[in-house]
Amino acid sequence: MSDAHGHSHAPANFNRAFAVGIVLNLLFVAIESFYGWRVNSLALLADAGHNLSDVAGLVLAWGGVLAIKLRPNARHTYGWKRATILAAFANALLLLVAMGGLAWEAIGRLLSSELTVQEQGITIMVVAGVGIVINTATALLFMRGSEGDLNIRGAFMHMAADALVSAGVVVAGALSLWMGWNWLDPVASLLIAAVILVGTWGLFRQSLHMLFDGVPDSVDPVAVRDYLAAVPGVSRVHDLHIWAMGTSDIAMTTVLVMPQGQAEDALLEDITEHMHELFEITHVTIQVVKRPFTKPCGDLPPEQHDSTPATAEKHAHEHDHSH
Repeated sequence: MSDAHGHSHAPANFNRAFAVGIVLNLLFVAIESFYGWRVNSLALLADAGHNLSDVAGLVLAWGGVLAIKLRPNARHTYGWKRATILAAFANALLLLVAMGGLAWEAIGRLLSSELTVQEQGITIMVVAGVGIVINTATALLFMRGSEGDLNIRGAFMHMAADALVSAGVVVAGALSLWMGWNWLDPVASLLIAAVILVGTWGLFRQSLHMLFDGVPDSVDPVAVRDYLAAVPGVSRVHDLHIWAMGTSDIAMTTVLVMPQGQAEDALLEDITEHMHELFEITHVTIQVVKRPFTKPCGDLPPEQHDSTPATAEKHAHEHDHSH
């Protein structure tokens, strides 16, 4: 049996980025709330509320990053890596709730008779313009880690969404000042909420999928099975499981049926290395048996159980010639 732990390529240290982002956004929330209340701008107040939810989101994401550094113990053998998935899910949920609240308030404002021409358009534009600078700068701090880690991607999306909201507020303020369109402020809020909801849905779906031990989107389970089935001596791949331990760590367990008996350590090490290189699976556990004696608790659909000759031959070729 092989139980190999690949080296995790977790994102670099983002402590400084989180600290700077939280402080900048707290200051901006205070400024935007004050001027939004002063000029009675729903767009500014909504943007301030969204920024406040982003501060909470950054705190959650930072907590997730710190949690994965806690050492595993006898009661938590995988450590606390799943905290990053929980943080990403909470971030997505927070964004969806915040945008739902924004849309509800905007609809209420449209249906009310309290709409007034925004004579303070310049104030709105200046405050929101500051928001564009702050949110864009904060988003850039997380950009380099947004592709490889769902938790960091959640923080990045929060900041990028804020920059978009602030840009929409600037446009709304300019048109209200120029054209006197008193309905534009809540309409702009609705459009911004719709755009962010569409962008956030993918993060919500993916993090929820990972919370329930779904195979990460970056891994093709059929390709993994085909590769394992093409390993010399393997007659069947039994009880294959692939799941995310955290937003940057993927685990796999499987039973390889090898009628000729236990494989050499060198072969198991080679398989482990290929799982890491080809599929970015960092934690690989392989059991080798002459015949399966356990019932698989989960598997691929029946029509995908057997690897196709073409796919198996392809992966076998990669296996034999990769070094």
